[in-house]
Amino acid sequence: MTTIAAPKIVCVVGARPNFMKIAPLMAALAGAPRPLYTCLVHTGQHYDVAMNQRFFEQLGIPTPDIDLEVGSATHAVQTSEIMRRFEPVLDVEQPAAVLVVGDVNSTVACALVAAKKGVAVIHVEAGLRSFDRTMPEEINRVLTDQLSDLLFTTERHALDNLIREGIDPARVHFVGNVMIDTLLASLKLAAPAEQTLAAAAEPAVFLREGYGVLTLHRPANVDQPAVLERLLQVLGELSTVLPLVFPLHPRTKARIDQAGLNSLLDTPRILCLPPLGYLEMLGLMARARLVLTDSGGIQEETTALGVPCLTLRDNTERPITVAQGTNTLVGSDPERIRRTALEVLATGGKAGRAPELWDGHAATRIATVIAGWAYR
Repeated sequence: MTTIAAPKIVCVVGARPNFMKIAPLMAALAGAPRPLYTCLVHTGQHYDVAMNQRFFEQLGIPTPDIDLEVGSATHAVQTSEIMRRFEPVLDVEQPAAVLVVGDVNSTVACALVAAKKGVAVIHVEAGLRSFDRTMPEEINRVLTDQLSDLLFTTERHALDNLIREGIDPARVHFVGNVMIDTLLASLKLAAPAEQTLAAAAEPAVFLREGYGVLTLHRPANVDQPAVLERLLQVLGELSTVLPLVFPLHPRTKARIDQAGLNSLLDTPRILCLPPLGYLEMLGLMARARLVLTDSGGIQEETTALGVPCLTLRDNTERPITVAQGTNTLVGSDPERIRRTALEVLATGGKAGRAPELWDGHAATRIATVIAGWAYR
């Protein structure tokens, strides 16, 4: 009797936003209705070894089978280097498909290599659009979807975007949001906010008054000193009303240092921290009165948590967080940020609700579709 080998799926992870997406997928693929063999490739796009290990341990992600160790560079250099190092992996592994998640450089680079070698591409988190081509992530999203054979969406509206771009709807599956799978599974494990706030000069103030969480890293917000200065000034003003916890992205810290803006953060009511692990960040956000961010993933997480979110951007590729969730777009205009934040603190902000299929089972639905497709 001939034994048919289980189809192999090469799963790609590259940057920290990917980690929360790949964790439930690896578990679901291991328990798929029909056997699937997986190979996890870490491109090393985010190369902080200690932080990577922390996320992998906290989220229960298997140790990568292959680490490409690409590291940081310009978008062009990083993307091309990932492609150069990923191609030999496909020659050796000979997979049935390459699964990519999100919209980082690793996503589009590995999808492009796979497509050129005739290997099927599976894109998880397809169809999201900000319609802002100045964002590198938007370019990555559009190109990856065009290259993909199976596309999994987090919200129904994403299908409209894909159809408009000429993608066959038969290849698209609405399954929900794998990031929310991770969030719901991790809530009980989240680090207590008190533990993280202990680093503050006056932690009792943060606990007594409540606090906001701030993240900044988008080039539009941090690369222009004038824009960054305006943002830090209004956020400093806001901190007099609501203490802020500010985990500093390395890129943002470097830009603040270069622009000589550290004095704007020199107040005991702004707690600047190094990048946090997932469970620490989750614990902070769950207890926050308000989150201010330019991150796409945090827009989704705050909606799932029911925490008011002000997005410091003029657009979002996750409009469902505005239409149904707790998210409000405020851009980088100081007066708009100030006014909206004070309204949220006075009223409690938008009630919001969990979008359809953000129920913690998206990865299981994805694994079921992939298993059926792989054995077709």
